[in-house]
Amino acid sequence: MVSKMTNLLSTLHLNLLTLLSNLFSHLTSLFFSLLSLTHALLIVLGFTRPNQWEPPTFLDSLLYSPLLHLTTNLYQTLLFLRGHPFHPPPHHSRIRVVCLSDTHSLRPPSIPRGDLLIHAGDLSATGTFDDLQDQISWLSSLPFRHKVVVGGNHDCFLDRASSIHRTRGQKEKRKLDWKGVVWLQDELTTLEFEDREVGGKRKLNIFGSGWVRRCGGDDFAFQYDDERPPWEGRIPVETDVLVTHCPPVCLPLFLSSQMWEMLTREQKGHRDLLLGCPSLLAELWKVKPKLHVFGHVHHGAGVESVFFDECQAAYEGLVLRTAAVEMSMLKRWFDFQGLKYALSMLRYGLQSVLWKWIMAGPASNNGGVLVNAGVMKGNTGRLRKGRGTVKVVDL
Repeated sequence: MVSKMTNLLSTLHLNLLTLLSNLFSHLTSLFFSLLSLTHALLIVLGFTRPNQWEPPTFLDSLLYSPLLHLTTNLYQTLLFLRGHPFHPPPHHSRIRVVCLSDTHSLRPPSIPRGDLLIHAGDLSATGTFDDLQDQISWLSSLPFRHKVVVGGNHDCFLDRASSIHRTRGQKEKRKLDWKGVVWLQDELTTLEFEDREVGGKRKLNIFGSGWVRRCGGDDFAFQYDDERPPWEGRIPVETDVLVTHCPPVCLPLFLSSQMWEMLTREQKGHRDLLLGCPSLLAELWKVKPKLHVFGHVHHGAGVESVFFDECQAAYEGLVLRTAAVEMSMLKRWFDFQGLKYALSMLRYGLQSVLWKWIMAGPASNNGGVLVNAGVMKGNTGRLRKGRGTVKVVDL
């Protein structure tokens, strides 16, 4: 009798555990279904972005890190108050650099006049010989003293490692006619410009490379894995102008869930939506070029100053810390250690602003300008319109 009761209790216990396990599984599934439904609704209402290539909304920023959201706004304000990060050489003609990127086989209707035209990759939409040749012919026809381009991940024909060369056969063995346009892939070139003020020549050392973090299939060009970035020691220290397709960034953000990635990924770093390369940023600190032109992330288009000082280092330190994989959402919301980075950034930034505007001290001449030169209207496949679409920098 006791044995039967024991077996009965054991069976009931197992059935209860199975029931609770199934209930928990169903509740978990229901929770994540509701979470996915809520996320989809937020996307439809425009409260959050649908994917990592779109700019984050205000809600995205707050979900990710209120501290980082506030600090980024303060940092951008400090950059504005600090003014231009360098001064062109006095008593010499300025070199006007016109910057383009990500035209994807389209042609902006209005290109400002200048001395140097730079295209930072993704000339074409399909990456074929004909598509690229058409863009090169257009660039060659523009009235600039020099034109420099790098490839992008869509410019498949330029990269012999792209599968396009294995699938399209003999046709893709034709050679492009660059028509005076300088294509750079891990190369440094020195260009001369007329100095109309004092006569003689001014020179610029320009290094270009089309490498980009892996973002597509084998048909894409110039891709590398995050574990093997190509940048360390590659950019010469004498570089004045750096041209890459990939942007620099404080840290790549890796999260275990695609859904949470879409909910919490934040637009921090340097005009790249955190889709650029931290190794490239490290080289930027070593070389400190006066101008870095890049593209790839359409929504990051714009111009930003960099001073390579304690203020910038503190800001990047906060981004690096906040984007770390082990940082949970709760820790990012109540990050007292990160607050030290924010206060340090504010301290050094205010010191620089006060020195410039109140003490009338000389501004730094050791900084540079970052230009995300993308001309596409987000990911719509259309060009942006209006003034400021094509970026211009004087050196």
